[in-house]
Amino acid sequence: MAEANTERPVARSRLDGFFKISERGSTVSREVRGGLVTFVTMAYIVVLNPLILGSFAADAPGANTDSTGAILPVPQVAAVTALVAGAMTIIMGIVANYPFAMATGLGINALVAVSIAPQMTWPSAMGLVLVNGLVVLLLVLTGVRTMVFNAVPAGLKVGIAVGIGLFISLIGLADAGFVRPGSGTLVQLGIDGSIASWPTTVFVVTLIIMAVLVARNVRGGILLGVLTGTVLSIIVEAIVDAGPSAGENPKGWSLGYPALPDDVFGIPDLSLVGQVDFNAWVQVPAITAALLVFSLVLTDFFDTIGTMTGLGREAGLMDDKGRLPNTGKALFIDSLGAVAGGAASSSSNTVYIESASGIAEGARTGLANVVTGLLFIAAMFFTPLYEVVPIEAAAPALVIVGALMVRQITEIDFRDFAVALPAFLTIIVMPFTFSIANGIGVGFISYVLLQAATGRARTVHPLMWVVSAAFVVYFAIGPIQAALG
Repeated sequence: MAEANTERPVARSRLDGFFKISERGSTVSREVRGGLVTFVTMAYIVVLNPLILGSFAADAPGANTDSTGAILPVPQVAAVTALVAGAMTIIMGIVANYPFAMATGLGINALVAVSIAPQMTWPSAMGLVLVNGLVVLLLVLTGVRTMVFNAVPAGLKVGIAVGIGLFISLIGLADAGFVRPGSGTLVQLGIDGSIASWPTTVFVVTLIIMAVLVARNVRGGILLGVLTGTVLSIIVEAIVDAGPSAGENPKGWSLGYPALPDDVFGIPDLSLVGQVDFNAWVQVPAITAALLVFSLVLTDFFDTIGTMTGLGREAGLMDDKGRLPNTGKALFIDSLGAVAGGAASSSSNTVYIESASGIAEGARTGLANVVTGLLFIAAMFFTPLYEVVPIEAAAPALVIVGALMVRQITEIDFRDFAVALPAFLTIIVMPFTFSIANGIGVGFISYVLLQAATGRARTVHPLMWVVSAAFVVYFAIGPIQAALG
């Protein structure tokens, strides 16, 4: 009987035995196919991340510069984005044996580019990302990660995710010129209330195409949308000659110029690897640096645990108690992704929900991850192609991802105003102040105050009080510094 029960798990090959392919009811062909589909679904990050973190020139409109005016070159960011995604995805597959691919986290990269880097140098900003990874790693090893996660109420967790979704969407709309500073208003539609330019028109058309692809559940819909938008951009530019924006041409292309590249294949420039330091603590007030790290840690927390739970359930990997086996290894590797992302200047890497596309194709083991990771490594050698992708073709992906994140808003109990208002403030403060940290801080403080005012102070986790007090100091740092002379 014992032999009969173990007949299927017995390795047909060393590969089968190592990844437990038969044991999980899969086959090598399914794993390979699932890994390929996952890569196609999330390969857009190799195009999108360089346009969020990097720039082509410091004087380009919308260029992401640090406090010294320096930039991260797009081709270099593309190379390290593919490198770290490939390496961490393979490690996740081999060590944890899960089909959970990893890459630079959307939301975290926007936080680094928009909120952190302008206050310090790029190496110092990536140093904070690395510190974030080390903190998360420590919390995983000590078991504190679960305790911290449980300290934040569910409504605020959802509010953070929804707020990041709106923040990402606003960045996409603004980068594409669909939303611009207004005359007499804070913002307005395009130029004088009209999209008024060919590049922004390309953005609108690409957004529609991408939305249709995603709505019809086309695998790789986001990537196909970016590619379609890029081809459309090249055609439009060849006809109308809109030219680059360059600060004096508001109707030109903002970032990236759509023209056929001189080369398709190129040796990846990995010079950003190791360009990291820990000088943030002297470039900004220590409490500011600490709270920025806290914001990164918090974002990593909620994104990873929620994503792994959803993917594990989708793949049927949960145990009879609804828990994901081997979670410790997966969380450990995820925290290493943040460390590796900071060290390579690609920003924190995390598990991607797009892995669900590969799982839908039958992926159940880490072999699918090995396939996905190898394809990411191969993508490093095609970085010249990324320079021709204008932000107007890539920005729709931000809007689509934002829309997918906002769907979680239905999980907030808006009937309880003491929960609804803090969640609402978290959601709106992020895009309105262009800061994820501000949204989290306002949400935490308002939640603690309303719970105390309605007689529910004892239900608030002590950690929430500590963190909220820290945010009060964070918001009042200007007056405090002035008072201290």
